[in-house]
Amino acid sequence: MEPVALVYLIAAAALTGLGVYGVLVAGHLLRKLLALNLLGGAVFLLLVSQGRRVTELLDPVPQAMVLTGIVVTVSATAFALALLLALYRRSGHADLDMDDEEGDGG
Repeated sequence: MEPVALVYLIAAAALTGLGVYGVLVAGHLLRKLLALNLLGGAVFLLLVSQGRRVTELLDPVPQAMVLTGIVVTVSATAFALALLLALYRRSGHADLDMDDEEGDGG
């Protein structure tokens, strides 16, 4: 494996770890959405960095998949932000900690 490909592989692994940590730990929905986008970026980096054929030519299929994935990610992020804004306008908060409003079980 080339040293440059190894660096990209390590960077993708680090971004994946940060994204998974953010999804699991963050309570605010905007932070969870950003962590999901970070996970998507890690997948895109992995696909582009490992998208070579045996003859060392670049394979256009992973690049096309990444471009399509970026378009889908931007659209899904815009939709999720619209839903998050609607939730905030309706309930006054955008986090998953509902203990403040519900009281003690009731």
